[in-house]
Amino acid sequence: MRRVYLDYNATTPLDPEVWEAMRPYWMEEFGNASSIHAYGQRAKAALEVAREQVAELLRARPDEIVFTSGGTESDNAAIFGAVEAARPRTPSGAKHVITTAIEHHAVLHAVKALEARGVEVSLVPVGQTGVVDPDDVELAIRPETVLISVMHANNELGTLQPVQEVGRRARARGILFHSDAVQTAGKAPVDVEALGVDLLSLSAHKFYGPKGVGALYIRRGTRLHPLLYGGHHERDRRPGTEPVPGIVGLGKAAEIAARRLQDEAAEVERLRDRLEAGILQRVPGAAVNGDPARRLPSTSNLRFEDVDGEGLVIALDLKGVACSTGAACSSGSLEPSHVLAAIGLKRQEARSSVRFSLGRFTTAEDVDYALEVIPAAVERLRSLSPHSARSATGDRVSPLSSSGQVAASGRPPSGR
Repeated sequence: MRRVYLDYNATTPLDPEVWEAMRPYWMEEFGNASSIHAYGQRAKAALEVAREQVAELLRARPDEIVFTSGGTESDNAAIFGAVEAARPRTPSGAKHVITTAIEHHAVLHAVKALEARGVEVSLVPVGQTGVVDPDDVELAIRPETVLISVMHANNELGTLQPVQEVGRRARARGILFHSDAVQTAGKAPVDVEALGVDLLSLSAHKFYGPKGVGALYIRRGTRLHPLLYGGHHERDRRPGTEPVPGIVGLGKAAEIAARRLQDEAAEVERLRDRLEAGILQRVPGAAVNGDPARRLPSTSNLRFEDVDGEGLVIALDLKGVACSTGAACSSGSLEPSHVLAAIGLKRQEARSSVRFSLGRFTTAEDVDYALEVIPAAVERLRSLSPHSARSATGDRVSPLSSSGQVAASGRPPSGR
């Protein structure tokens, strides 16, 4: 049976060039990068090369790059570190954080934890397309606001956020600005100066590097309390012996991404559009979630009327096609996606949605095979459903009936 991987937003396969770059650091070059002897100094030199490679990808300075264990740690280090280090902006001593209703749980759960500690939090809603309005972000700013966090692109919908405009407004008010770029770094252009961010998170395994390693961009002069305490590694930003093989892999993945970015994005988008158009043409009652234009070239989030999304993922896996219902870290949740709820989808619409994400090693043959099995899988699931109106009618899915707005109440959205 043919195997087709269409879940690149969850993780990517290791690029062979990355593996070759990492290989010596598992065995021959095993030194601790903090040791002063030759073994340690060779390891240290490898770290600094990787730091330069990541900095080049982000258009940053090498001393602004701190290595972490991945996107979740980078998000947490940025959010907790910035809020704890921030001086209160009002006599009351209160601190306030702004983020959006569609952030990854690494951000949403972090701000929820801050809220439990007395920090005030506002969640800004998004519209039906899944894009936040910079005006709404600005309206949420208070005198005591110390941090704004808006993701660069959403992991479920692929929608690109107006980070540059939010960054401009945050800087004008003297407020620190963080962006979770885990889904964009290595897949779309990321220029920290152009975006106006003070802090930016990325993860190696999202762009053909190893799992368990990431980075946090920290603009020069940004005050940040450490999340961990220990040695003086990473210029006192992140203690712990550095995983040299993984960091070398991150650096190599960044170097490859910078070299291939433009051509690769165009090819992936072409294949994504071919897959999406084929599904919409062959499957009645299918519709695109999110903004069809302002999104990552890799991502297509579709809903299938009268079909359980998780059931469809399982049915496709049995035919060799791997996809997902959303974030991998939320798999198995009984609640529908908080992202799809935030754009106004009804519960059943959210539960009937599936994410297809393509990448570097996706081929036209992969797309053609997926287009062979997806319509048949949908038709079979509908025929087995006693509640399916689709089995008796050919009507297409009705348009969204909700405004897609989520109240900026300061509470995380329901159904996460």
